[in-house]
Amino acid sequence: MQHCMLAPILALPQSPSMPSAIEKVEALVSPLLRTLEALGVIARHIHPIGYIHLLARAAPPHEELRSARAMPPWPDPYSALRPLLDEAADHALAAVDALHEAAAPPEDTTRAWRGMRAIPEALEALYPLSGILPAVNRFFLDLPHREDADLQKHLMRQPPPPDTGVMLFGDDPDARDAVWVYVPENYDPSQLHPVVFALHGGSGRGRAYLWSWVAACRSRGAILVAPTSLGQTWAIQCDDRDSPHLASILAFVRRKWTIDPQRILLTGMSDGGTFSYTSGLLAGSPFTHLAPVAAAFHPMLAAMAEGERMNGLPIHIIHGQRDWLFPVDMAREAQRHLSGAGAAVTYREIEDLSHSYGADLSTMILDWLLA
Repeated sequence: MQHCMLAPILALPQSPSMPSAIEKVEALVSPLLRTLEALGVIARHIHPIGYIHLLARAAPPHEELRSARAMPPWPDPYSALRPLLDEAADHALAAVDALHEAAAPPEDTTRAWRGMRAIPEALEALYPLSGILPAVNRFFLDLPHREDADLQKHLMRQPPPPDTGVMLFGDDPDARDAVWVYVPENYDPSQLHPVVFALHGGSGRGRAYLWSWVAACRSRGAILVAPTSLGQTWAIQCDDRDSPHLASILAFVRRKWTIDPQRILLTGMSDGGTFSYTSGLLAGSPFTHLAPVAAAFHPMLAAMAEGERMNGLPIHIIHGQRDWLFPVDMAREAQRHLSGAGAAVTYREIEDLSHSYGADLSTMILDWLLA
């Protein structure tokens, strides 16, 4: 709806006053995007040790953004852009302020992690402008696709096709049974589209974790599903209500969009990665590929899986050498046991990765899925 309401801005006739108005838009958009890029770097590399140095290296341009945010209201029709940009800026600045507060003595990265919850809120507020502003459109692509002019043109179609973009299925956006879905705006029902089920970490929500994957899926035409665990975290050690829930969501996706039955990925971070093992190795799992990231692993998971399910099952394991929660030896053990049980394992051990996640990991996994 927001795309359609703002679309007339794209077709406005030029007037002498417009260059200055466009410059004002750019004065807010540019530091906002650079701040979000810097926050993404911090989220990707954050570690309890060396946090202050990381914050200094990434250096979000928050003072420039704060100054731009304080600009007087813009003239019509540019005024229609301002509420979304202001909301995104407010969330980005809240994240920056929390990160700086966490760096003050005594240094407390727990506050930093809490503060970073504002980053997906900023992205959610900003995304409706991806079909309006070329700079925002490029921002929501991964790096290898930011120079693809044809792709950007197709993604900025106005109005966007029905049943594309970011969608909520459920009455309450924060309810545990709510499901967040992203379908690229260049979706073509005559083509097969890969599907990614992305599972958040412990105490997370699908609404936030969605944004770790949007750029990669938007760049490659993949449908993205970000559910929330029905319990406090995924059903790793208790009655499994989550696996049937995921299966029912996938059945809905099959009915609504044209999907590639050979490329249905179950991936997740931390507890979500562990549940990718526990659910994805079940004999009746509907997922064709698994990609756990920073996940815990026990050899019993491989031992309990049926041989037919394991035989040739594509599994992509990513783990950081600096992971402070689940030691990297867990991932090495997973590689040995799963390969020994017959799975087709791709293993990536990343030197500068801790117990964290970045959009570059989504790009790696999706490139593997599509290879």
